[in-house]
Amino acid sequence: QVEEGAVSLWNWAVTKYMGSVVNDEQRAKLRFVACRLVCLCEGSDPSEGTIRRQILMSMKTGKAWIDMGKADLADGFLEIAMSSIEKLYAKLLKGSSSEADTHMHKADVEKNLFKVLSYQAESVFAQGDFQKAVMCVQRCKDMLIKLPKETCYLSILCYNFGVETYERKRYEESSFWLSQSYDIGKMDMKYSVAKEMQAKVLRLLATAYFEWDCNLYLDKALKAISLANQEDLHPAGFFLKVKILLKSGASDEDINSALAEFLHHEMSLDFCLNTAKLLLEHGRESVGFDFLKSVSERFESSPDLGRITLLHIECLLQNKRELLAKQKVEEVIIGHYTGKQLLPEALNQLHIILWDRAAKHYEAKSYSEALHWYNYSVSFYTPGQIDQNLAKLQRNMASCYLHLKQVDKAKEAVKEAERCDPNSIFTKFSVYKIAVMEKDTDKAVETVIEMGKLAEKPSQHEDKLRVDENTGTNLLSLAAQIALENEQQVVAIKALEYLSEHLQDCRQLFAALKCLVRLMLSKVMAEGEEERDEDINSMLTYLTLAHKRLAESFTEEKFTGDMRILEAHWFRKVAWNLAVRFRGCPEKMRDFFLLSFKLSQFCPSDKAVLIAQKTCLLMAAAVDLEMGRQVTPSEQMELLTQALQHLQACKDIWKVLKLTGDFAKDPTDTLLLLYEFEARSKLNDPTLHNLMESVWEQPQIEVKTLEIIASLAMESPARYPVLCKKALKSALNLHRKQTVIDAVKFSKCLHSLINLSLPTGLTDLDACVLQEVWDYFEDALSIVSSTDAYPEMEILWLMTRAWNTGIFQYTVGKYKEAEQWCGLGMRFLSHLGSLKKSYE
Repeated sequence: QVEEGAVSLWNWAVTKYMGSVVNDEQRAKLRFVACRLVCLCEGSDPSEGTIRRQILMSMKTGKAWIDMGKADLADGFLEIAMSSIEKLYAKLLKGSSSEADTHMHKADVEKNLFKVLSYQAESVFAQGDFQKAVMCVQRCKDMLIKLPKETCYLSILCYNFGVETYERKRYEESSFWLSQSYDIGKMDMKYSVAKEMQAKVLRLLATAYFEWDCNLYLDKALKAISLANQEDLHPAGFFLKVKILLKSGASDEDINSALAEFLHHEMSLDFCLNTAKLLLEHGRESVGFDFLKSVSERFESSPDLGRITLLHIECLLQNKRELLAKQKVEEVIIGHYTGKQLLPEALNQLHIILWDRAAKHYEAKSYSEALHWYNYSVSFYTPGQIDQNLAKLQRNMASCYLHLKQVDKAKEAVKEAERCDPNSIFTKFSVYKIAVMEKDTDKAVETVIEMGKLAEKPSQHEDKLRVDENTGTNLLSLAAQIALENEQQVVAIKALEYLSEHLQDCRQLFAALKCLVRLMLSKVMAEGEEERDEDINSMLTYLTLAHKRLAESFTEEKFTGDMRILEAHWFRKVAWNLAVRFRGCPEKMRDFFLLSFKLSQFCPSDKAVLIAQKTCLLMAAAVDLEMGRQVTPSEQMELLTQALQHLQACKDIWKVLKLTGDFAKDPTDTLLLLYEFEARSKLNDPTLHNLMESVWEQPQIEVKTLEIIASLAMESPARYPVLCKKALKSALNLHRKQTVIDAVKFSKCLHSLINLSLPTGLTDLDACVLQEVWDYFEDALSIVSSTDAYPEMEILWLMTRAWNTGIFQYTVGKYKEAEQWCGLGMRFLSHLGSLKKSYE
């Protein structure tokens, strides 16, 4: 039952494999299982049929594993097959009744034996055992006398071994297997491989010797290739023979002799051209050019004759025979106009050769010679023909003429290029170069603008030269360079502006922006005040673009984080310097300071950067406050709100900065307070009183600060008399605490406080208010009495205010109060100097 099941499984695998249900590996596994099961069912005395089945199944299973590339799994099954063959042979001999039977049985068994040995050869070869493979093949070879029909099979097997070892560059093994293949192929003419196959084997054998060591095995390589050519005349054989002869350093005579064989047989043009190239590559000019001449004669009537001519020209140029090449080109030009035109493909190739030669002369600065080769190319175009290649050709010629200072000829060439391809950025560039050379600034700027627009919109037409992004930027970059070399700054600026809009490469972009800033700055310095605004705005635009690009996430490997920091430092310093330079224009100054701050955010926050950031924001806030004093209410509100935003950011930075060192003498705290007070008071901010609560508590507040707060508290549209009085009182207290009172400053502060507390012209005053003001006058009197430094005009003012206050009291019938105030006024009279007599 097991045996039947195994056979059924085997047959099922065969059927399903034929129907493509199972793949090679699955079939090998199924054969493996079926074969093992059959072997297990062998018994002590298996029948002939069972043994034959085992032989077949073991061989095929082994072969399946070899084909799967798992030769190590094949060996066991091939051993089983070999053992089974021996059993079969013994069984057949045992049942033989005559010599004829024995002979027949032996022949029957040898067929299987040959197959198993050949499979074993494949297996050990695959496992890299060269010696075992040789032994197996030798046994097979010995059996060919009785099995002549296997000659072809064994020859091809050896050839395959030869191919595989050749590909692995194991030339010694490869030459052995290929020699065996050839020898086996000759053993029986009736069943040998075809002559074509024998020639193929010999060509590979010759190649193996050639690549192994041409000098050592030269004779063997030549012998093999000569035999190959005798077996089957094939172009590859002739080509290889020439190759071997060249490598061996054979004489021109020997090579000519080999070439003569070619010309007796029909060979393709490609083959002949490749042979000519081979000869010339090996420096056999005489032989090569003679051979080309022979090939030209043979293919004289062929439409492909032009290909031979092209190769001839190319080879002449490669061998530095330029004069002969020119003669050949001139022959082609004459032929072109006498009915011997080249095929379009060949003509295109000739143009490439001519342009390449011209380009080499151009690079070597031999511009006249370059023009000579370009003119050859022009010769093939008809007058009035419109062709983009012709436009390119004319542009190249224009470049040569410009180098030769032949501007008129360059103009003609460019005009022709414009006729053929007017919307090409390359044509515009040629126009631009001429404009710069002629110092026609307007034309140059106009052309740069056109180039910039073309760079924005690459040509969409299939028949147009495609202008990719890099081409546009490269040309604009070159345009800027040319303008700078010719000292045309306005043109260079325009080119760099377009360039900065289109450059994707960060390093190139920042280089362009730096150049723009420097150029524009030198331009601004040379201009009058009226012309500056537009250029200052341009510099703001450049720095804004620098900030925008620095803010983008970078994917370029070449643009590292350190590079970004360096660029940010450069541009922030430039923005700072521009802010300082244009301080006469507050709005621009503020914008530059803000840009400097924004750019500094890409720099590491060290102490120097933090100080710069703090200063930028303080200056921006100061400018907003200053501008807010001179505009309409709605504009003022916007400016004051902006100022508060800058101040808040500045306060955050200042907190961090104060942790880095001693800033005792730094006025930032005072400035922040005054700027914030002004902004909030003029915005009528309800949080103003909360802000001032912390101010009154400060022990180190200065008199000047309090006086400014008092002034700002009443500066329109702010009106905070309570805060103003409080600030002035605090200032007076600080004045009093001075070791030596500054009478002038004291007088001004007291003047403001009295003015605020005792409005002019009011008669109905509260008693407590009058008492408060009376105290101020008493304070003033005590200071006036103790120093001669109190300003006389202030004493006069105090006297007059006190007297007038008494008179106001008198008019409302308050005689007692009137007497007090008038008396107070008269107390100041005695302290007047030159004015005393006038008022007595």
